[in-house]
Amino acid sequence: MPDVPYPGRVRAAAVQLRATADRNANLDHAAELVGAAAADGADLVVLPEHVAVAGGPEVLAAAAEPLEGTFATWASGLARSHGIWLVAGTFPERIPDRARPANTCVVAGPDGRLAAAYRKVHLFDAPVAGVRESDATEPGEEVTTVALGTVGGAQWHLGLAICFDLRFPELFLALALRGAGVVAVPSAFTAVTGPAHWETLVRARAIDAQCFVVAADQEGRLPPGMPACHGHSMIVDPWGRVLAEAGPGAGFIAADLDASVPAEARTSLPVLTARRPAVYRRSDE
Repeated sequence: MPDVPYPGRVRAAAVQLRATADRNANLDHAAELVGAAAADGADLVVLPEHVAVAGGPEVLAAAAEPLEGTFATWASGLARSHGIWLVAGTFPERIPDRARPANTCVVAGPDGRLAAAYRKVHLFDAPVAGVRESDATEPGEEVTTVALGTVGGAQWHLGLAICFDLRFPELFLALALRGAGVVAVPSAFTAVTGPAHWETLVRARAIDAQCFVVAADQEGRLPPGMPACHGHSMIVDPWGRVLAEAGPGAGFIAADLDASVPAEARTSLPVLTARRPAVYRRSDE
């Protein structure tokens, strides 16, 4: 990561807010909170899922735009103006020859470059919450990491996941095996499942992948077509310790991430190297 103020340390922030169907209002609010996090010293800022627009399938379809459209331009400009890495939550991405948009997260670098895009792989079709995300959304097909640069003499890689992806440890393992020391998780985690599952899943995925997890959640009641959200945005270390957790309402949380910690965790407790994939494949068969 270029120009990190303190070698070996990345200050990460997770923004929590309540999105509406008004795109301009959402982006203005998000920009205000990103600015506050950057003023607090954040090098990496993560926004929630559906930060661009929240609502039912018709709202998402109407708001869909190409990957390098106005939303990505907004994210790139915001990252460049503050000199940060910005994981810009998600927006509905219009994909050529596809009937439905993808739920897409873009990452912009301090120079304003669009560094990566991740399309949500696991779609939230859950009767318990009365939601069928696949009715309105095209699933992604790729695991995505971003090389952020050198921190403390080592390459620092960011992995990307979105909300329901938290329930799939295989994805976090794949990110860790690709070198991710921190995983950003933009989310709109429901108030139905959140009290029982949110903290457990965020901490478990950090432990599984032996990485930091920065999970930015929506909070409160979203527009019709989306469930109420749990909030409680979190930053967790590779040992599963909670470094920061949000209370109710909009705002941000921040924590300093030591770039050496994931490598130390993977050396002292060598879970990734002790894996036996051939045995797992035989079990699947």
